[in-house]
Parts: sequence; C-alpha cells; structure tokens
Amino acid sequence: MENASRAFVDAVRKSMRQTRAAVGTSTINPNLLTAAERIQYEGYLHHEETNGVILDLAKAGVTIKDIVRRTGYSRGLVRRVLRGQRSDVFRTRESSLELLLPWLDAQWAARHRNGAELWRRLLQQGFRGSLRVVTEWATRRRRVEAVEGGGLNRTPSARTLARLITLARDQLSRSETVLIAATESGVPSLVEAREIIAAFQTMIRNKALADLGPWLELADSSLVAAFGRGVKNDHAAVAAAITSAWSNGQTEGQITKLKLVKRQMYGRGKLDLLEARLAAPA
Repeated sequence: MENASRAFVDAVRKSMRQTRAAVGTSTINPNLLTAAERIQYEGYLHHEETNGVILDLAKAGVTIKDIVRRTGYSRGLVRRVLRGQRSDVFRTRESSLELLLPWLDAQWAARHRNGAELWRRLLQQGFRGSLRVVTEWATRRRRVEAVEGGGLNRTPSARTLARLITLARDQLSRSETVLIAATESGVPSLVEAREIIAAFQTMIRNKALADLGPWLELADSSLVAAFGRGVKNDHAAVAAAITSAWSNGQTEGQITKLKLVKRQMYGRGKLDLLEARLAAPA
C-alpha cells in the first residue's frame, strides 16, 4: 500500500510541468517574490536549463551513460531529471498560519492591515509564531494588490498535490477544489493514475487475485508504469500477499517501536542499552 502511494506521488512529480500550465502557474512574477523565494526561483531557472539539455538528449535516444559522458552531470542527477524529480519551483511546506488564514483574510477584508496589530491579536488566540511570519504575510498581500492581475500563484508540491487529489471533495477548501478541478481537466493522465492506484489498493483489500492480470495491463501504459513493472517482476510475492491470510504488520509495528525508542535516546541507543530498556525482565 505504501509503495502504491509513493508511486502516485512520483506520477504527480512527472506531470508537474503540465499541472502548472493547467492551473495557470507556469509564469512567475518576480515582483511578488520575497528575497528567499527569488533565490529559489533563480535556482529553478538554472535547473530548468539543465533539465532541458538532459531531456533533449533523452528524446534523441541518447542513453543515460552517454548523457553523463557528454554533459558531465552525475548519473544520479540525470536519473532524477528523467524521473521528473527536479521540477518544483518552490520548496513548499505548510505555514504556521495555515489554519489561521480564513481569520486573516477576514481581518484584511475589514481593513485591519497592520502586521504588528494582527500579530498581537493572534497572540490572544493562542498563536505561538513570530511577528515576522505575520508581517511577511501582510507584505505579500500588499504586493499582490499592487500588481494587476492578482497575486502570486504557485502550484503545491507534488506530495501535497497527490494528497489533495486523493481526498474526497467535501474535505477540500474552496481554493483547493478549484485547484484540483483545473488539474484534473488539464492533466487527465493524473486522474487515470489515481484510479489505477485506487484499483490496486481495492484489489489488495478484497483479495481479488483474478484482477491482478488486467490491472498490470492497465498500469503498463500509465504514469505508474514503473510501479506496475515492479509488481510484475514480483508477481509471485504480490499474488501471495493478495491470497495469504498472514501479514507482517506485527513485525513492522515492533520495528517502528524499536526505532522510536532509539531516537528518544539521542544517539545513546546502543545494543546493550536498548536491550536493557526493551527486553522483558528475567
């Protein structure tokens, strides 16, 4: 199941260029970028130049080994480019203001636009973030309103987009619903990949071994073809996983517990101390 989810995230990464075009974020307005985002954007432009050289050679039928020899780039870099793993403009992560954005939008609409004052009001609601986070948000809003045609549009990261695509529509906000609708209409191959991954998970849960052959044929021509080839190569093991009543869930749970305890010990978790902490007393 976990490998299937990872395969779908990889499929989203491969189609990020099409997704940006579909949701209208393929063009970035540098006037709306913060200093840190501008550095990221300049790095992205350099990455795109590198990506273009590698992709053009790959389209011409040049092997990975020859691309490495001609360009001087590492084999790992070439593989990442061909897998679509170097296409994100921004390193997107969830902001501490994420849950407070509706309240901030309401305050902004009511003309309360002083960043320091908004921060003090947030503190009264239990907010623990810094003043800088709020003032940068207010600065961004002012820049957006000063530029014709709206704000800084950006596509979420591939992992975030994969999560949104697989969520039920009633669990999405209005902006997320618009984003996913544009993505699905502009990149139908992502919808197909989502349905194939969902069919695989259903097949495992229902132990429907008869569906494995048709599923492999369907996956072979989709964005998750690499995952399908992996399943095909391990056909016997996957078939056993579908039909067998046994599970390694207990083993995985014990491994997770062991890793958790080890990390709690801040590097002091050597075998003797781990044994003393985990082993049952004699």
